[in-house]
Amino acid sequence: MFMYWEPLLGGVLIGLSATILMLMNGKVAGISGVLSGILKAQKGDRSWRILFVLGVVGGGVLASSAGFSFPDNFTSANLGIVMLAGLLVGIGTKLGNGCTSGHGICGIGRMSVRSLVATVVFMSAAALVVFVRLHWLA
Repeated sequence: MFMYWEPLLGGVLIGLSATILMLMNGKVAGISGVLSGILKAQKGDRSWRILFVLGVVGGGVLASSAGFSFPDNFTSANLGIVMLAGLLVGIGTKLGNGCTSGHGICGIGRMSVRSLVATVVFMSAAALVVFVRLHWLA
């Protein structure tokens, strides 16, 4: 039986980390902005970004070693498809001026209308892709 505690705990931790980052540094925890900022960061702005990314990756490793599991199909995916999907997500992130985590978690939390619209568009597109994949391409 699927338990809701793991996703609930993950959501609480994501929200808590985004809130702490905003309160302590005035920074938005959108991963696309954090990653792109590593490549083009202003002086003195790179170290927190690197630590943030290391924390995201380290959190996954720590969760895995603590017994939390990834979906079964996580490792069986076609590498070419995954790379194409990553490229398309990157393009969409650039076009959308941010990613779902930045707009959905941080932007909506700041009452940004732009982020609300972006999140609705992201989630609607995701629902449409899932519908097409499951019902038309199956």
